[in-house]
Amino acid sequence: MLLPRFIRTALHAFHLQALPPESRTHYKRELLAWAFLPMMMGAIEGGVVGVLTKRLFSGTVDELMLDWAVAALAAAQGFANISSFVWAGISHGKHKIRFLTMLKIAVIILIAVVSLVPRSPLGLLILLVCVVGSRICWTGVVTLRSTVWQANYPRANRADVAGRIATVQAIVLATVGIGIGELMDQNEDAFRWIYPVAASFGIIGAWVYSKMQVIGHKKILEDERAQPEFATVAPWKTIALLKEDGAFAKYMSCQFVFGLGNLMLSAPLVVVLANQFSFDYLGEILVVSTIPIILMPLSIPLWSKLLNRVHVIQFRAIHSWVFVLSALAFGVSIFLGNTVGLWIAAAIRGVGFGGGVLAWNLGHQDFAPVEQSGRYMGLHVTLTGIRGLIAPALGMGLYTYFLGIGEETGGSVFFVGAAISSIGGIGFLILSLTTPLKTNK
Repeated sequence: MLLPRFIRTALHAFHLQALPPESRTHYKRELLAWAFLPMMMGAIEGGVVGVLTKRLFSGTVDELMLDWAVAALAAAQGFANISSFVWAGISHGKHKIRFLTMLKIAVIILIAVVSLVPRSPLGLLILLVCVVGSRICWTGVVTLRSTVWQANYPRANRADVAGRIATVQAIVLATVGIGIGELMDQNEDAFRWIYPVAASFGIIGAWVYSKMQVIGHKKILEDERAQPEFATVAPWKTIALLKEDGAFAKYMSCQFVFGLGNLMLSAPLVVVLANQFSFDYLGEILVVSTIPIILMPLSIPLWSKLLNRVHVIQFRAIHSWVFVLSALAFGVSIFLGNTVGLWIAAAIRGVGFGGGVLAWNLGHQDFAPVEQSGRYMGLHVTLTGIRGLIAPALGMGLYTYFLGIGEETGGSVFFVGAAISSIGGIGFLILSLTTPLKTNK
């Protein structure tokens, strides 16, 4: 009787009584879908696939080429976002749930193909194409999902909804990361069946989500079709939003700098752990991916309460310093060769991720009317993609430079990242004190 009671208690914690009745059905179905979809996406999570690639292809391709491939994989989730403006334009005026389902099917196919890659330079190329391609398609999912959330859930409950969905995702992603690390330690060919199994869970999640509905969908589509000028994939039309909404432009500027300092550290971290610390598959995945993801559910409820009460600019003025602290902790730990410090830094990073997943998905809605939510999210995600394109090269370039001038660890790159993120954090503080702030419903 104890186990069923525990399960009922756990499920009750995710039941939002405060939601309007018309939103509850959509929330329950969405929560179920996002319990299955991360089982698929966990297989290509940046830290997991980066560690897997570094070890699988070591000795079969040039080490420098492999390090840069790992950097690309670790940052794929970031730089693939540059395609967001394309998805925002293509999906304008189109049925949101059908479009989302189509994108998920494309991701399923690409992830399944990973199981077929040979351990050779060609196999590394195919792996890159599959992971980056799946991330590009997933960018469309993230971009359009924002419109669904803004339509289905009131502003006062949106952070709670996003937080609970993110919590489910985090628990699943952490479990998948641990499982893949353990299986790969036992048998390096286990990925041949891991990825088809992951894709099969994606099929279930996509089917569940395909039954979703959008409140006021017909009206949203009518409003979008009444603005055909936004149905464009021209990047200058997307960037024009920065001129139209000055407050959003300032927010995006600070977010760009802050995010650049944060994103540039993912690839060097994977390489440092492989080259300088004696971790196995599971150990590396724990530091890079699993520990941060596990800490997300613990911090999300606190961050969601804050985001429900304040404008996203005020939220970021507080939240950004968690990532600065994490970067500093990583740098100190790497210089000292201290593995305990790495666990602590990873945990702090996870607390930052808990707030970041909320602000990243919902922050633009404090500026955007619902019929332009996809457009605002498209610009936001595209700018994330641009810094995701720059950050890995900057991080790996600085890491290589520090090694070249005689620094044994290359750990100074983490201090540079912390400094850059601090500039963005200071920008948020200034904006929170000087900008008139109001939130959309």
